[in-house]
Amino acid sequence: MLPTIEWKDDAVVMIDQRKLPALEVYVSCKTAQDVAKAIKTMVIRGAPAIGVAAAMGIALGMRRSKASGTKQFATEFQKLCDLMASTRPTAVNLFWAIERMKKAFAESAQVGCSVDEINKRLEAEARGIHDADVASCRAMGALGAELVPERAKILTHCNAGALATAGYGTALGVIRAAAEQGKQVAVLADETRPFLQGARLTAWELVKDGIDTTVITDNMAASMMRSGHVDLVVVGADRIAANGDVANKIGTYGVAVLAREHDIPFYVAAPLSTIDFNTADGSSIPIEERSDREVTHVGSSRLTPEGARVRNPAFDVTPAKYVTAIITERGVARPPYHASLAALVSSEQPAVGSLQ
Repeated sequence: MLPTIEWKDDAVVMIDQRKLPALEVYVSCKTAQDVAKAIKTMVIRGAPAIGVAAAMGIALGMRRSKASGTKQFATEFQKLCDLMASTRPTAVNLFWAIERMKKAFAESAQVGCSVDEINKRLEAEARGIHDADVASCRAMGALGAELVPERAKILTHCNAGALATAGYGTALGVIRAAAEQGKQVAVLADETRPFLQGARLTAWELVKDGIDTTVITDNMAASMMRSGHVDLVVVGADRIAANGDVANKIGTYGVAVLAREHDIPFYVAAPLSTIDFNTADGSSIPIEERSDREVTHVGSSRLTPEGARVRNPAFDVTPAKYVTAIITERGVARPPYHASLAALVSSEQPAVGSLQ
């Protein structure tokens, strides 16, 4: 399994996704500030992965704390939580993981744990979040693979693979599981401008796995659908509202509309931690605006003229009406999503990989 992020020798080590596919370089984060910077600058990206990174960053930061007492220790802990929360606004998994760490801290303090004991519990919680994510991705993959025909041409947008999670992947987990079952799958990977997560990352992962992969530019999707080269679409998600509206990488909305027009199933694969029941619908999901340079340049080469204004929203929202089903580690939700998602979350059956 691709090691997206690991705890090693008192450091959080992650593959630098900005350098792929040309270079396979690992970054060793020795402080919480290093981890926060890595999240913000896209060394690591993908909703589940940045949640894991934030949890590990908090645990790492507290281990290096020089606080002299529990009160000072608690103040420092809150500052680290705030630091991680400030990195990227759209992916709810980030905030979910921070809340898990806050709960672990509060429970440890409540029973009178020493600073050393609290640190051990925080590290255990962060490692547990990592392991739970891998388990949930594998469960999601198995459930999603049931929706994939024996021979299937699959379109995916952005990267929702091992690189976007602690390992295995959400959307790519579905594809991997189908391939592992012996199904004949061929993948069309949208290039995904402007950060090229599809061309650089999805294609890199799938080629390493020996899965038939073709990269297309984003504006080829409609033509490919019309000519019969797409049987289904599978994407990930950064936040899912209570009504089933899905925030994902910019361009996902357009793919969903095209899929509906061509009568092609559009599936979303995401862990339960991506569902935000505090957000009624997609209109309330914060959309991150990233640097102009991601649009104006590729590497050191400028693509646009000086003086032209640039917009760079990193995500868009796909209305629930365009989503055929949402694949989670606990089951597959179908419309109406306000009922089916709530039923999955409240089910007595534990979510695979949950820490409850």
